[in-house]
Amino acid sequence: MKILAFDLSTARGSIAWLDQDVDLVWDWPNDRKNSASFFENVSGLKRQFGSPEKVIVGLGPGSYAGTRIAISAAIGLQLASRAQLIGFSSICAMEDGETEYCVIGDARRQSFFFAHVRDNNLVEGPTLFGEAELRDKIDNAGENMSIFCSEELPQFQRAVIRYPSARVLARLAREANRSFVLPPLEPMYLREPHITTMKALARPT
Repeated sequence: MKILAFDLSTARGSIAWLDQDVDLVWDWPNDRKNSASFFENVSGLKRQFGSPEKVIVGLGPGSYAGTRIAISAAIGLQLASRAQLIGFSSICAMEDGETEYCVIGDARRQSFFFAHVRDNNLVEGPTLFGEAELRDKIDNAGENMSIFCSEELPQFQRAVIRYPSARVLARLAREANRSFVLPPLEPMYLREPHITTMKALARPT
């Protein structure tokens, strides 16, 4: 099975190719305003190894713009190659390789998210907390629990920088018993999507 995996949900992009003979991964600084490096890597893999049979993409939470770009690219690859398309939470595929950990992140609007991952599955969250609430949540997780984040959060001293890994995503894609997200794919929302509605036009008097 030829598997192509990628994640653009954080400041580090990650793309991987996995088949019976090849296990490759590339990571690079992910400029969310310029996706040239990502598309160059995808094109290079296709030239070298052909079309994938399965595409797995990280769904966040994280950068909404980056995740949307990744999903759009995955849909295009699916249409071009007729590959199977699946999605999976990015924070369930962190690079460290630990079997259990917690992930925190800045959710903006003076709030933060917390998630608990075990065996690459979400067992809690992601849930939003204020800063004081999140401190209590981290303390209650226990001293031996690893706390990861994908951006600098100096107010939470236990948090260690880790990033989602496309290689981990690719390996998970081989496991038939995983609860993958099927199309149509969407980024993981920490809040309900905000929709701006048009105001009703005033009637002429």
